Amino acid sequence: MQTHFIRNAVILGLLSAIGPFAIDMYLPALPTIGQSLNADITSVQLSLMLFFISFGAFQLVFGPLSDMFGRKLPLYIGLTLFAVGGIGCALAPDITTLNIFRFIQGIGACAGMVISRAVVRDLHTGIEAARMMSLLMLVFSISPILAPLTGSIVIGLADWRAVFWVVTVAAILGIVMIATMLPETRPQAQRVESGVGSALAAYRLLFADGNFLALTFIGGFGIASFFVYLANSPFVLIDHYGLTPTLYSVFFSINAVSFFAVSQMTGRLADRFGLTRVVRVAVVGYFVSIAALFTLFAVGVDRLDVLAVLMFIGCGFLGLVIPTTAVLALEDHGEIAGTASALMGTLHFAAGAVAVALVGLFVDGTAFPMVVGIAACALITFVLTEAILRQRRVVDVPAE
Repeated sequence: MQTHFIRNAVILGLLSAIGPFAIDMYLPALPTIGQSLNADITSVQLSLMLFFISFGAFQLVFGPLSDMFGRKLPLYIGLTLFAVGGIGCALAPDITTLNIFRFIQGIGACAGMVISRAVVRDLHTGIEAARMMSLLMLVFSISPILAPLTGSIVIGLADWRAVFWVVTVAAILGIVMIATMLPETRPQAQRVESGVGSALAAYRLLFADGNFLALTFIGGFGIASFFVYLANSPFVLIDHYGLTPTLYSVFFSINAVSFFAVSQMTGRLADRFGLTRVVRVAVVGYFVSIAALFTLFAVGVDRLDVLAVLMFIGCGFLGLVIPTTAVLALEDHGEIAGTASALMGTLHFAAGAVAVALVGLFVDGTAFPMVVGIAACALITFVLTEAILRQRRVVDVPAE
């Protein structure tokens, strides 16, 4: 049983990580892509934002599809689209073509993310689900560690186009894993009543569930703050602070280590204190660390070491916020886990896309706009937690 538990967590984590890997791996190449395709920073960043938009929006499609047709078929479709998008990006002659295929790649990538969460809910609830989700986050978080380093190595050995060939191969390997190692967790009997009408009814139910929305947005604005960092850190760290792409990859990876290392404490902390309390304490810790970062930069401190230390601390707290809010949000919606996971993911990425777009309007070559954007998201997360989670009854159910 324990072997199956770990195996499923590893497979689901890898499927979830394929999309983010396609983001993180090409981050060190963003300045190079702009030079190669004669595109400005805004146009190159658009490739990232378009990926976020399609990644978020099409979860609304793949979630209900996984409720209607089982978990595996939509995964096959998604990874195939991802591979097509990767090939298109690798062959793109200009920034417009690259952006179009990044959008297609995002459509395919979202299947792994949304359906993996649904499979976790199919198999487990309560604290046991939190343990599974934290293990999934462990595998998922390998992406920000390995992807930028791998990307910088690939770029050094070949060029930025090779990055997209590599992620295309990863998609093909994902298809093989689904076919040979992942069980179907949505039996035929549970799909009978699933259809377009039931999906729309499920979305109406979810939008009327204040508890679901509150938990979703608490996690969503935490993720949005990280998206702001993703979109801006290559230009800030490489162009402003003068890091090489390889050093940037190392710097970026350190925050991922903090995130996944602390996330592995989720199960033990939830078992002792309850999931709701873990969320509240983690949000406070995240807000305090990012508020300190904002204050220092606002008074004129513009130092890489300050940014590194406080982002490291903040990412650790964020590693507790994301898995716990996801488990609590899905807890009462097992029968529509795919649809609920889809809406949660879409709202997460919508918040991220808006945050990235707003910060992009104020980019000036320094770290301050990025810090302001991260701090604004952390503030919203804190306010939502204190104003809503305190007043709403969130039940910590026992593990199954």
